[in-house]
Amino acid sequence: MQKAELDLRNQALVNNFFEAEKPDYVFVAAAKVGGIVANNNFRGEFLYDNLAIESNIIHAAYVNKVQKLLFLGSSCIYPKLAPQPLKEEYLLTGLLEPTNEPYAIAKIAGIKMCEAYRDQYGCNFISAMPTNLYGRGDNYHLQNSHVIPALLRKFHEAKESGSSVTEIWGTGSPLREFMFADDLADACLFLMREYSERLFINVGTGDEVSIMELAGMIKEITGFDGDIKFDASKPDGTPRKLMDSSRLHNLGWKHKTSLRDGLAQAYQFFQKEIVAKTI
Repeated sequence: MQKAELDLRNQALVNNFFEAEKPDYVFVAAAKVGGIVANNNFRGEFLYDNLAIESNIIHAAYVNKVQKLLFLGSSCIYPKLAPQPLKEEYLLTGLLEPTNEPYAIAKIAGIKMCEAYRDQYGCNFISAMPTNLYGRGDNYHLQNSHVIPALLRKFHEAKESGSSVTEIWGTGSPLREFMFADDLADACLFLMREYSERLFINVGTGDEVSIMELAGMIKEITGFDGDIKFDASKPDGTPRKLMDSSRLHNLGWKHKTSLRDGLAQAYQFFQKEIVAKTI
């Protein structure tokens, strides 16, 4: 559902929607999201919008007696310097990464709201923390998107313009874990059927790659033949962020899409749906 159809920040509209549609199961994936630049530049919006969205949906789900709700958070909820890989019990054990602190605080509030409604009202509300996501239909804005769609666009445009170099923020050293969005959708259905615990659960692949390695992979997939320059004066963000998804894997679920295959699919979508429609 698009914001033009239902503004989830508006409590009255959300309540009216739930009263009319009477959903039995709710997946809370809606959020205001972005990369380092967007998180840092729109700190108030990221905090307000996400708090409003999750509060309105979770409370409306309780009032309208939804059978089960799954709230999706983010791996940025964990402390910046938490031990790796990130276990669920590390939540609130240290300071957050400053560049995305407002977004992280909002997501932590959503987790705690699900726990509180479970405790007070007996709601079967669960939370899952996905790792970094990418896939078809992503936001490819150079400043406001996440790292993979931004790099796909950056390398594509460098190739098309005949540029000899592409510049990337940071040192390239941070390590990140990425999951194809279709795999997360599959995990959400699995959790809705199989998981009903109070403690939130990590959803990741268990694999990590440096931003430098990621850039090299995207350079190859897009066909850019120039050089890569890293601007070390720009922020890197959290140095490493690998989630421990052993609880989920022990339940019997694992991802299916490799990073290289997923990147190729995301680039194909970009070429077909974004580039072709702007020509």
